[in-house]
Order: sequence, then structure tokens, then C-alpha cells
Amino acid sequence: MADGAGATEPIHIMGAGLSGLAAATILAKAGKDVHVHDVRADSGARFDGDFQALENWTMDADFFQQLEQWGFDASQFRATEFKVVDLIHPDDVITQPKSDRVAYRIVERGTAEHTIDQGMKRQALEAGAKIHYKSRVKEEDCTIIACGPKGTSAVAYGEIFKTSHPNHIAFQMKDKLAPGAYSYLIIVEGVGLICTCLWRKQSKSERFLNETIAWYEKHYPELDRTPIKRVGGKGDFTINQRYKQDGRYYVGESGGLQDFMWGFGMRMAVWSGVLAAQDILGECDYETEVRKQLLPYVRTSVANRWLMNRVGDGMFKRMCRRWMKDQEKRGDGLVWIGKLFRPAWYKTLLYHLVTPFMLEKDSKAMGRGVRRMPFRKAKRRDVWQQSPEAEKIGQQWDDVHRGGGKISFANDSDEPTISSE
Repeated sequence: MADGAGATEPIHIMGAGLSGLAAATILAKAGKDVHVHDVRADSGARFDGDFQALENWTMDADFFQQLEQWGFDASQFRATEFKVVDLIHPDDVITQPKSDRVAYRIVERGTAEHTIDQGMKRQALEAGAKIHYKSRVKEEDCTIIACGPKGTSAVAYGEIFKTSHPNHIAFQMKDKLAPGAYSYLIIVEGVGLICTCLWRKQSKSERFLNETIAWYEKHYPELDRTPIKRVGGKGDFTINQRYKQDGRYYVGESGGLQDFMWGFGMRMAVWSGVLAAQDILGECDYETEVRKQLLPYVRTSVANRWLMNRVGDGMFKRMCRRWMKDQEKRGDGLVWIGKLFRPAWYKTLLYHLVTPFMLEKDSKAMGRGVRRMPFRKAKRRDVWQQSPEAEKIGQQWDDVHRGGGKISFANDSDEPTISSE
């Protein structure tokens, strides 16, 4: 029976991702006997060298300042700061939101030494936590559940490549290339990632990535792209009626604590792991603090996602224009986007109105009242043929693949990464 309150009982954590490692570090520092279990061979193996963004506009607090307050050392992993981003409108106009503040930090996920996963792992081990890889445990035997996605609400496909292009980040809102979502380009230290996110289920989904790469090749002619591998992953977006059940704490993606609109989740993953550990140590009540500190942002993102599901390029274009007009007015490109993500009374009202129609019950959630956002059906406008340029991209990848280039897709946290071959 899971029981984290005992002074001598070992605490078992299911999942060695960011939320599980954050909780383990704090508990181990407090002298607890902490055991972290993960079915994979290492922390970060699910992501296969993916780049991910830590946004820095949703809350007043800078995430790295929060890490320091919680006792974590952000120098343990590489994070590249960006104060300027290319904002690509649906009609291919490129503008640049910018700020004197850090807008994004790009971190790499995976098993390389400089990744955030390995940086958090080192801190957990230094604190005295014991990590058991290739270890499968039952949910009911663990105190903290931090095992990532169970279902599928959206997917992302990307290509990692070598490039001589300087560090750069671009964010594109175009419904054709990324149905209901966005695509992006990230370049850090000679390695690039072009990725498209699909919030509607598609057949022949590789055509979206091929077309997206072709678009960036055309509009960034100095990209100098040499493909390395293709990666993918899924997002699982849920609302929980309870975040603590029968002595178990559900953190990070297991607790549905992430952004429904654009998929940001690393800040909430670490934060929820910290709160779970603090509850076990008698410093707070996890259920109360999650509802007070995190849930308002999740609910806002649900309202935003409902709106995003019902618009297309016309609304995306108006959003981009309003974003840039607000920057001209204020001299800071983070103010407008920050307001979009922050809680407001009308977003709370919209959340309560739309969730009965937007989410489906999960019958396997062990009585926690979990409701999941399903992977939505494709629309008629999603059916189109690849351009000749995109077909060439696909043929290029086929050659790379036959030469040893890997294709991987992260199934979920309870299964190892599976090959699409």
C-alpha cells in the first residue's frame, strides 16, 4: 500500500522523467529512502534528442528562478535563451516578437549529458535517490505517479538535422501544415529541428512533415540541412477530478498538468513534482496547492484549445497581427501572448461551459475522475496532395533512412520507444 508519510517506509516513484526526478531529489535531500522506477533504459530515452521550449511568459516568475528556489541547479543542463522569435503568419509573412526579457529557453531532451533529463537525473542521484531503469512497477504500489502519457490527444513529427545556420527559432501558425496547431524551427549549436504538431488525426501524416520541411527550405534558403533522424511523440491532455487518490500523487502529464493550447508542460511537470514532495514532507497539501497554483492555468489552456479547434488560418492571421500591434504599442512582445495564457474570469466561464463537450471519461483512471481530450477527426481541408518540393523531401529522407537514419515514435511512458520500421 502506498504510504509516503512514514519516516522509514521507502517511497516508490513511477517514472524517471522531470516530475518524478524533481520529487525524488527533494525527498532524498530530506533523508527519505526514495526509489524511482522507469521501464526505459534511461531518463530521456522517450524523446530521442528532441528540442523543447520552456516558455517564459505565462507567469510573472522566471522558471529558472523557481528552480533555484526549489533547490535545483539549472547549470546542470544546457539551455539556450532566445529574446527574439520569428513569428510566421499563415500567409507566410515573417515578423519578430521580441523582448528585453527571455522569451524562450530551448532545452534538449534525451540521454546526452547536456540534456535537461540527464541534468535532473544527476541531481536526484547526488541527493541520494535510487533509480531503477527497466523496472516495471504497479501504480498501486507507488506513492508518486509520474509516468507520462497514457492516451493520445495530439502528435508531433519532426526531423533533426545538421546545419551551419546560426542559432534561431521560428514559430509558424498555418493550419495546412499543422492542423489546429503550429510548426516550428529550432537551431542550437549546429543542430536543427523542424517539427509539425497535429491536433487532428491524419492518414499519411508524414506528408505534413515533408511539406513543412519544404516550406522552411524555401523561406530559409541558408538552412543548409543535412538530415540525421526523424522523431515523434504524442501528447495526452486530461483533466483530473482528483490529483491525490488513496495516498498516491499524480504529477506532470500523469496528472494532466500541462498546457492544452500549445503543449507546454515542463514547468508544470517539475512544479507538481515539487509540490508532491512537499506534501509528503508535511509542508503543504498537494491537492490544495495544485488547484491554487497550477489548475487555473490548465483551465485557461482548455478554453484556449476549444477556441483553437474552431478557427483556421483567418483567425491565426488576426492573432499574429494583434500580437505585433501590441508589441508596437508596448515595446515588449511578451505582454500580449502572456495575457492569452493567463487566467481570466471569462476563460474560467468558458472552461466550465465547454468541457462537457470537449472531454471524454477515462474508465481506467482508478477512480480519479479523469477526462481526456480525444484525438479529433480530420477536416475536409486536411486532404491534399504533397507538392513536388515535399515529395523530394520525402525521397531524400527515404535515402537517408536506407542509409541508417532512424525513425522513432514515443508510444507512451509504459513502453520503450518503438521503431516505425
